[in-house]
Amino acid sequence: MNKNPLHLVMRIPVPWVFVLAYLAGVGVELFARSDRRPSRFGLGVSGAVLFFLGSVIAGWSLVIFRRARTTTVPGRASARLVTQGPYRLSRNPMYIGLTLAYLGEAGILGQAWPIAFLPPVLAYLNWVVIPVEEARLTEVFGSEYDQYRAKVRRWM
Repeated sequence: MNKNPLHLVMRIPVPWVFVLAYLAGVGVELFARSDRRPSRFGLGVSGAVLFFLGSVIAGWSLVIFRRARTTTVPGRASARLVTQGPYRLSRNPMYIGLTLAYLGEAGILGQAWPIAFLPPVLAYLNWVVIPVEEARLTEVFGSEYDQYRAKVRRWM
């Protein structure tokens, strides 16, 4: 049995990390309600654009992984190194898409507190999840992954 606390945390699928963080923000939002609200129209339209863009990026990335018949689970060995589509611009477009959709949802609903919970999610991805993924990809694909990593940025 693995006693590493990261082992347990890594078992939570990344999309659920976003959902749980957002729901925690909504909980705080309910208790910290204010009568002062910014204009919702501009915020809602901007939020809808971000949500749509994020959903398209995340969905496109997922479809590419499914077509390549490889895993989306951090730490599992990938069957193929995916480098096409949005992966030409970022090594983590699914996470970028989820982040944009998260911000879009907050904009659509006019909620500020969920945004305060996003930086810890991004820190977790950047310093826990992605290093595990990158170590596994290096282990499986070696110099092919190193070359890809040298050409394509982690985020954007």
